[in-house]
Amino acid sequence: MDNDSIKTLYAKHIDIMQARAKEAIEREGIEGLIIHSGQLHYQFLDDNPYPFKVNPHFKSWLPVVDNPNSWLIIDGENKPKLVFYLPVDFWHKVPEVPDAFWVPFFDIHYLKKANKVEQCLPYDLSKYAYLGEHLEVAKALGMHLLNPDRVLHYLHYHRAYKTDYELYCMRKANSIAVKAHKVAKQSFFSGLSEYEINQEYLGVAKQSENDMPYGNIVALNENASILHYMLLNKAPPSTHRSFLIDAGASYHGYAADITRTYSMEDNRFQELIVAVDSLTEYLVSQVTPGKEYLSLHEAACGGIAKILSEFGVVNLLPDDIVEQGIVSTFFPHGIGHMLGLQVHDVAGHVADDTGTAKPAPSAHPFLRCMRTIEARQVFTVEPGIYFIDSLLTELKGSENSKYINWNTVDAFKPFGGIRIEDNVIVHSEHTENMTRELWEESLS
Repeated sequence: MDNDSIKTLYAKHIDIMQARAKEAIEREGIEGLIIHSGQLHYQFLDDNPYPFKVNPHFKSWLPVVDNPNSWLIIDGENKPKLVFYLPVDFWHKVPEVPDAFWVPFFDIHYLKKANKVEQCLPYDLSKYAYLGEHLEVAKALGMHLLNPDRVLHYLHYHRAYKTDYELYCMRKANSIAVKAHKVAKQSFFSGLSEYEINQEYLGVAKQSENDMPYGNIVALNENASILHYMLLNKAPPSTHRSFLIDAGASYHGYAADITRTYSMEDNRFQELIVAVDSLTEYLVSQVTPGKEYLSLHEAACGGIAKILSEFGVVNLLPDDIVEQGIVSTFFPHGIGHMLGLQVHDVAGHVADDTGTAKPAPSAHPFLRCMRTIEARQVFTVEPGIYFIDSLLTELKGSENSKYINWNTVDAFKPFGGIRIEDNVIVHSEHTENMTRELWEESLS
């Protein structure tokens, strides 16, 4: 896509953002929003900062993700004012004067010293709401309306409906991640360590660990049973049996979140991977407007139960496995989550834009979304089957232990687990599995 096409998409994006901001401002009865990009956090008793992560409210307006001490002043009508931090500094790399497709849409003021920002802000700050994490900074500047609920509920709820510009960015993020995933797969079959595989992934993605939307999960063998495994062993195991990689990429501040699982040999575990992969594709086909996301999770539980029965892990019919509550031992997380500016995007547990709570049910406490599925929403779909020691120990001590074929469980345990995760855009007439479509496109 050329620069003019991106600029056209972005112009429409800004129009939508302005309309949302205006409604939020009117609901709160104020004059505008002041959005802080954030500032550096320093390590305790040290002068080295932690990696900077920009305020998602800031990057929802423009793709500046690496410049702390910047500010936006928004009123929903006039051209947004950007206070862009551009210090004089011989210790660190100073940002370039911006010259990108988004620049014409902002009234840009350059800030040399972070502590002089009040000179760029409105005179009467009592009529503005601060959106950001540094409340002490906002208070010191004289702001008292800090992250007001009415504003946040409205903006968070409507962030679920992606603009064409945002969908473009998310497809680009998926494209980057797909290429890196393919190299990671090759690295596994070449016998590399977790650390080495991750380095290969980052190299192909051309992104640092801080650029990644989350810490990559690169797990060999039993480590694949740890849902958020982050250790990255530097030495390869004596035997490569299985490989689970949950890794994404970023583009203009938007995230991809993809998971794949592989077996070194064509064995029973490989057959289990194929079954979970087929379930993922089926569940993606069920992501349609008007359906409750909870129903997708319930369908996933039924599908996992069917696999557990067919593979002889549980000696019960699928409906009975669900009824006995056994599925959660092998599939302890939710089927997915909303995706966008953040990997686990906001407002999954509300019913409307006033913030009416819609929490996950007690039967599925880890489900991250309870929304009704609608067009322009983006979700992950990620069923899995895991052999987790702590959960298996709990199951073994329960009444349900008698239904488990423990020899089969023991045979699968050295492989850790399986997760297959795709990123899905909901359209009014069809579902776009951007992960699979980009994967297949790269093969042609």
